[in-house]
Amino acid sequence: MSRSPELERLVRFYETIEPATLEARLAAVYAPDAHFKDPFNEVQGHAAIGRIFSHMFHQVNDPRFVVVTGIQQGKDAFVTWEFRFRMKRYNPELQCIRGASHLVFDDAGAVKVHRDYWDAAEELYEKIPLLGAFMKMLKRSAAR
Repeated sequence: MSRSPELERLVRFYETIEPATLEARLAAVYAPDAHFKDPFNEVQGHAAIGRIFSHMFHQVNDPRFVVVTGIQQGKDAFVTWEFRFRMKRYNPELQCIRGASHLVFDDAGAVKVHRDYWDAAEELYEKIPLLGAFMKMLKRSAAR
């Protein structure tokens, strides 16, 4: 797929993210006052966004993002992705969360808004022992 230079830079950041280079590389793709929101967090600025990624590395083994598709119109972009990882606690099997992100770039090509969309109940909670069984039961009863 053909991507703009700013979208390509962001995709490369996510697909090669690692703790040792996180801080420097984050500053190269996100605006200093960037706004980031996902199902668990809503933060602003490099330090706060960096803490989310640091927490991710602390909580899971072998985290890896794979960007599946991406489109851009003007300063707005939308990407779909898979986040693959192994939980440090609970289930050590390879897990995959599928989601999408809406991105808005500033005039310099840095991300100023990043909003992630993914279903925490289906993609995460259902994979945790005991809680998963409860979530599946709730899902079945709501479907009737």
